[in-house]
Amino acid sequence: MSDENFETPEQTGDIPADNGIISTNHGIEVLTIIGQVEGHYILPSQNKTTKYEHILPALVSLEENEEVKGLLVILNTVGGDVEAGLAIAEMIASLGKPTASLVLGGGHSIGVPLAVAADRSFIVPSATMMLHPVRTNGLVIGVEQTFRFFDEMQDRIVSFVSEHSNMSKETMLELVHNVGELVSDIGTVLDGRQAVEQGLIDEVGGVRQALAYLYKRIEEAN
Repeated sequence: MSDENFETPEQTGDIPADNGIISTNHGIEVLTIIGQVEGHYILPSQNKTTKYEHILPALVSLEENEEVKGLLVILNTVGGDVEAGLAIAEMIASLGKPTASLVLGGGHSIGVPLAVAADRSFIVPSATMMLHPVRTNGLVIGVEQTFRFFDEMQDRIVSFVSEHSNMSKETMLELVHNVGELVSDIGTVLDGRQAVEQGLIDEVGGVRQALAYLYKRIEEAN
């Protein structure tokens, strides 16, 4: 059988449910967001990345595919491009099919809105999530407009997270601007249980719990 039209998970950014990783009885698709979320600039080849230009059309295809009944988003990311991450998060949040997210390893920085974008979010106890202010690399023009731009971008992230989780804006801003935890930065690192206690993630759990939630939602819809 020819494989010239076959697209690998590295190319598409997602893993089809019929590849044996999970049961296809309920038509669940698995989307992996790993490494660094790549935006408008191509990262070095040795970096493990998730490319937003692959994820966005894959989500559109998933929404239109009647055989797909639900989506499981698995995250292990250090963060990355803010606009690209928010674009993916908004797409996940706007899907009309049941969605669940599972944080394994890490869901840092822009990985936070990606984790809470699903209908129900899960995190394993050993995973961590870092909340910190918006940062940038390279030349920055030190004028009022620049700082206002960063404030507005930070507000978009905080607003999205508060609207899709049980964490208030006030609590998130307090954690983001915490100066007593990180050595060379400001912010807060939460482990799995702390993320749930703070209202950021819905539930401590793994693959079994996330799939059980999707199975229940799909059965209720039928």
